[in-house]
Parts: sequence; structure tokens; C-alpha cells
Amino acid sequence: MGRKRSPKRVPFLSMLFCTGLLAGAPTALMAADFFSGKTVKLVVGMPPGGGVDAYARLLQRHIVRYIPGTPAFVAQNMPGAGSLRSVQSMATVPDDATTIATFTSTLLTDSVLNPDQTKVDFRDFRFVGNVSEDTRVCYVRRSFGPNSFADLTKDKEVVFGATAASQPEASMLRNVLGVKMKIVMGYAGSADKRLALEKGEVDGDCGGWTSLPASWKSVDGPVNVFMRVSPTLLPGMDASIPFGGDLIKDADTRRIFDFLTAPTRIGRPFMVKGKVPTDQLTVLRTAFDKTMADPEFLAEANRMELTVTPMGGAEVDRQIAELYATPAELISRAKQLTAR
Repeated sequence: MGRKRSPKRVPFLSMLFCTGLLAGAPTALMAADFFSGKTVKLVVGMPPGGGVDAYARLLQRHIVRYIPGTPAFVAQNMPGAGSLRSVQSMATVPDDATTIATFTSTLLTDSVLNPDQTKVDFRDFRFVGNVSEDTRVCYVRRSFGPNSFADLTKDKEVVFGATAASQPEASMLRNVLGVKMKIVMGYAGSADKRLALEKGEVDGDCGGWTSLPASWKSVDGPVNVFMRVSPTLLPGMDASIPFGGDLIKDADTRRIFDFLTAPTRIGRPFMVKGKVPTDQLTVLRTAFDKTMADPEFLAEANRMELTVTPMGGAEVDRQIAELYATPAELISRAKQLTAR
């Protein structure tokens, strides 16, 4: 006759099994409870009509499907100081995942180059993810005259608009690549700069390819794209447009160019406060990653002609830490070359 099973063993094993299940699931259970009935606010650091806003609204419409508890998800534009105002506002929000911010990525290098002015350290935040690199180009009004980068360096002074005290691309064109340039400050965002260009207030600008009106991308459109800030060639781009990095022959200067254009790789970032609990951050990062692969999200991005080259939150954290580890000597030279 077989040995009798101990009556105490089954409850004990059941207890261990249940404990193991609970140990593996607290993040989902706690997060579902946290987000249920909540409103998640997405703070957009630039005005409506530009690339930062377009990507924010696109993410807002889709990510909520992957957040447990189905919270309300609202976007709020908070432009100011080249989107610095929106980043600084994060100091006053709760230490939880109910506030996400997105901003223009040029602030990343600004914070390294001019910490006393920017007064933001992006290592103090945690990133949910980055939807896409910001494939940027520089252009002038076609009526302005120059048809190529070579013509631009020999021609009259060109007036560029800027949204903040630091405009690294315009500064590089002037101080590194020899373009005669005047930089006019005070524009709220890319939409305002486009309007200023159409009115003839400014002659040119640098901006995201996906943010440009479709007519501007045409070979006979109202602007002439004379340089790519990013090496990536997107559909519809003229392959003969030179990449700015290839126009720089000095190796040290090229390293400065690469440092100043590093934010283009982290073009459309979304972040929360650094004190957000890990389980809430994990839920947002998981929701973000699932959204990036969602067919409806990708189809809408395609209709809007927005590129999607996503980067996970942990990788964004790593690349930002790397940016802050830039040698002091290189930062000093970059500051000199981008000085107004």
C-alpha cells in the first residue's frame, strides 16, 4: 500500500505557489490600481503646429490603450523659452506617473553647454521612450537666392529665426561652416518661424524634415533645402543634399558637430520625474514599447508622414548619461563655436 500524503503538504505547496504568483505580479496589480480613475497629463513644451506637438498628440491617442486601469490621457501645451518652461514645470508636479513631459531635444545639449542658464539636469529624470530621431535639415526661402550650400557661403547675410538663447545649428552654420548669418531670437516655435519665413521676416531655418509642410519638400517648392543636419536619408529627400558632418574636414571640429547634433538621435523624447516609483515607470515604458509596434499607431504616423524609429526609455537614459560625460575640453570648444 502506498504511503499516505501528508495532509499539511498540499496547503503548504499551495501557499508557496500562490506566493510565487503574487511575487511575480505586484507591478501589474499595483499599477492597475494606481492608474485606475487617474488622469495622466502630457505636458508639451512647444506650441501647436510643430513636430513636438504632432508627435505628442499622436502618442496620446494610442498609448492609453496599453496602460492598465485605462486612465484619461490629456495633452497640454506649455511653450516658453524654447520648451524649457515645460521641463522646469516638472519640479512642481507629484512624484508619480501622472505627468509626462516632452520638449525640443536641443535642450539636452543646452543643459550640458550652459548649465547655469538652463538649470536643468536631464539625468534627474527617467525617460519613458523616444518615438523617433529628429531628422533635421536647413533651408532658405527659394526667393532669397542661393541654390546650394556653396552659394550660401559666398552670398549675402542670411537671417535665421530662433526659439531660445541657444541655436546650435544656426551657430554651427555661422561659426563652423562660414555662412554669413544673423540670428533673430524670440519665436515661440517652428510654426511661428515658418510663418515668419513666408512673410519674409527671416530667410531660413533648420528644422525636422517631418515637420515641414509637404509643399516645402517639393523640388520646386517655396524653400531650398541646402544641408542635412542628420545623416539619415528619408523617403522624398534629395540624396544630393550634403550632410553637414561631411562638410567638416577637421576631426576635432567634427567631434564637436557630432556632440551638438546628438539630440537629433533623441528627437522626440518623453519623460517623467526621477522620483516616480519603479513599478509605475515600468508600466509606462511597457505601454510605450507596445504602442511603437501597434499597427493603428504606425498607420496614423504614416498618414501624418511622421517617422517612427523608437528607442526604449532605458536606452534614452543611457545616451543622456553619455552626453553628460562629454570631456570638458570638447564642451569648452563647443561653447566657443556656438557663441552668438
